Order: sequence, then C-alpha cells, then structure tokens
Amino acid sequence: MKILFAGTPIFAATALDAMLAASFPVDLVLTQPDRAAGRGLKMQASAVKQLAQQHNLPLLQPLSLKSAELEAQLHAATPDVMIVAAYGLILPATLLQIPRYGCINIHASLLPRWRGAAPIQRAILAGDQETGITIMQMDNGLDTGAILSRHPISIAPNETTATLHDKLAILGGTSIVATLQDLVGGKLTLTPQAETSASYAAKISKSEAAIDWTLNASHIERKIRAFNPYPGAFSSLAGNPIKIWQTSVVDPDSFSGMPGKIIHVASDGIAVACGHGTLRIEILQPAGGKKLTAAQFMAGHAFSIGDRFVSADKQV
Repeated sequence: MKILFAGTPIFAATALDAMLAASFPVDLVLTQPDRAAGRGLKMQASAVKQLAQQHNLPLLQPLSLKSAELEAQLHAATPDVMIVAAYGLILPATLLQIPRYGCINIHASLLPRWRGAAPIQRAILAGDQETGITIMQMDNGLDTGAILSRHPISIAPNETTATLHDKLAILGGTSIVATLQDLVGGKLTLTPQAETSASYAAKISKSEAAIDWTLNASHIERKIRAFNPYPGAFSSLAGNPIKIWQTSVVDPDSFSGMPGKIIHVASDGIAVACGHGTLRIEILQPAGGKKLTAAQFMAGHAFSIGDRFVSADKQV
C-alpha cells in the first residue's frame, strides 16, 4: 500500500510515528513550511518535518496546495490513501480525489460534535464529559465526511487542553493504525454524519481568554482549563495583567459578593467571588514573571481582601 501523510504539529507527528512503528510505509510527507518561533524568532521545522527527516522520508513543504505542479507530483506518486492530521491547509477537491481510497482525516472530537479548528478547547469549555478521535473520509465540507470509526475518551474533571491533547494524540495514533489495518483487510465501512447533531468548534481568539467574573465559577474554571496552554486565561489585579493557570470551584452556586472581589486568602489559594459561586486561584502568573503558586504570589505581591480582579485589556 502506498501511503501519503499530511500534518504539521506534534498531534500529527504522534500519528505518523505510530504508523511507522506499525510498519506502514509512508511514501511522501507533506507539512507546512518552517516558521519563525520563540523569542529569537528562529526558523523552526514542524514536528512532522523533524520526524520525517529522522526516518529519511521524502518531504514536501508547499506554501499552497493549489498548484498544478504539486497536483502532478501527487498523481505521479500513485497513492492508495492520504492520511491527514492537523495539517493546517485546506485540501482542494482535486487533491482529495487523487488517492485510490481518498483522504482520511484524524479529527480530535466525536464527530459530528465539534467540527472545526478547536475541538479540544470547545469540548472542555462546554463541560463535555467525553470526547475522542474520529477517523473520517474527507470531502469538500468542513469535517463533514463519512465516519470510518469513533474512539471515545473521558474528560477528567481537572483536564486541561494540554493534557487532553496529549491523550488524544496517542489515541489518534492507535486509531489510524487500526484503520489502516482494516483498510488492508477490506473491512472499512462508511457511516454518514448526523447533521442534526453537528456543532462547530470555532478557532480560539485571544480576546476570549479574558475572564468575565460575572459568569458563574464553574464556567470560569472550565475556561481556565480550556485555554491552558494557549492563549492562557487572564485578568487584572491593581492594574497589572495576570494569567491564571489553575483554579478550583469552592462553591458553585451561592452569591459571594461583587464579582472579582477577593474574599479570602490562604496558603492553598486566593478565593474570588464570581457571578455565582466562588473560585479559588491556585496557580497564576504576573506580567513578565513565571508561574507561581498562590502562596508564592502572596509572598511577593501586595494585595488584600476586598481588592478586585477585573477584566484586562491586554494579556501578560
């Protein structure tokens, strides 16, 4: 079987690594061009490129997929299937039709729930109790293709996007290997998605990460987990922007006073009133500083009961 692979970040590299470990030959890898990253803005290869180079796999990094030259290269490769995972570029209809068995996508949700760019964050933010990996046949729509298989996983009460991403990346790898094994054995079946159950996972914007303390404590706590590690939920205390990384709900329902007001301080956290309920801040990060426990923050910053966290205009 001749396999092409298209992907860019570590989520995709985890799947590619699982395929190679299972002895599925990959004839060509597509990944996004190197990007400037880090404080020094040095050019950095994607996780998929680094893995492909380690295994001496043929590699292409097109700026666009709407190229007659690229289309000719893919036709010449005569692929049986293309596996796509978090590639970052939309595949034109002409490319979807090149592989014998089409293009198969590894999507980080239980489709048709959370189609789109940010399924992990949206699942946590919505308070979903489970998510998973869907292996789907790609078509011209946005994650609308027929489902080959779905692989559920529970969302832990303290799950962040960072921790859930890593679990789903591993699950994506095992799921695509199983799919390829079924494809070789001729066991694949396609199930159309139920459009009435579809929901959209819009791309995360930095402005969404600003904390609105008039919301209930449970919602704010989910937002903080959903936006960890990116873009990081943030607020402001005494005019200084602060990112908040870890919290727990002390009381989910009662009214505790003016939203954002500090109502209690202890070594295990800073209790803040919300629209409903109270949130205990346990790990936070001042502008220009590192992440601190509440006890560490209290030791180096002057504030008192009655001070307020308010919405911030900018991030840390």
